[in-house]
Amino acid sequence: MMIEQSADTRKSDLDRLRAEYADRERRLAGSDIYSPFNLAHLFMTQQRQRVTLKTLRRFGFYPLDQRRVLEVGCGRGGVLLEYLSYGATPARIHGIDLLGDRVAEARARVPSLSLSCADGQHLPYPDEVFDLVLQYTAFSSLLDDGVKANVAREMLRVLRPDGAIIWYDYWLNPTNPQARGIRPAEIRRLFPNCVYHFQRITLAPPITRRLVGLSWLLCYVLEKAVLLNTHYLVVIHKCPSKGEAR
Repeated sequence: MMIEQSADTRKSDLDRLRAEYADRERRLAGSDIYSPFNLAHLFMTQQRQRVTLKTLRRFGFYPLDQRRVLEVGCGRGGVLLEYLSYGATPARIHGIDLLGDRVAEARARVPSLSLSCADGQHLPYPDEVFDLVLQYTAFSSLLDDGVKANVAREMLRVLRPDGAIIWYDYWLNPTNPQARGIRPAEIRRLFPNCVYHFQRITLAPPITRRLVGLSWLLCYVLEKAVLLNTHYLVVIHKCPSKGEAR
C-alpha cells in the first residue's frame, strides 16, 4: 500500500535531491569516472546500449525517426544523445530535469532538442503524446514514495496507448545512502495494470572498475552470468485490456 505523505515532506525530498547533486558535483570535480575515456564507464555504457538497441528492435521501436521521445530526469543530455545516435529525430526529442544548471548544460550540448527545467510530478505536456518515455537512474535517487508515485503516474499519462516506458535503474545500490534500489515488485506497484519485460543487466560498477583494465572479456562473461548485475532494463506497456498484465 502506498503511504500518503505531505506536500512538505515531498518538497523536502526534492530539496535533498538538489543538495545531493550539488554535493556530487563538488566530489567528482576533475574526475573521469563518467567519461568515455574511463574504461569501466565505456564498458557499462556500451553493454547497456547493446541491450537497449536489441530491445527497441524486439518491441517494434525501430526505426526511431518518427517516434516522439521524452526523458524524465535528462540531466546533461547524455542519454538523449544516445537516442539521437539511434536515429531519433531532434525535433521529436524532449527532456525535463529538476535541476536548472543541468538543463542549461544539456541545451549547450544539444541545442536542437526541446529541454525544460520541470518537476517530473507535473510534466508540461498533454496526455498521450509520446511513443517512448525514458527514465535512466532517476527513480533510485527519489526516496519519497509519494514523489515516485506522482512521477510514474505522469509518465503513464503522457505515454501513447501503443508506446512504452524504457526504465533503466538500480535494483541494488548499497554503497550510496542517497539512492535506493528499486525491485520488480515496486516497479509493478508504480506502474499498475501494465505489461512488463524485465532484463537484469550491468555488472556491478565497483566490480567493473576493478576488473575491466585486466580483462574486458571477463567483465563481459560475468555480466552475461547476471548474478552480479545491479540494474534492470524494463519495457513497460500500458495494458490494452484487463487481465493481460504479467
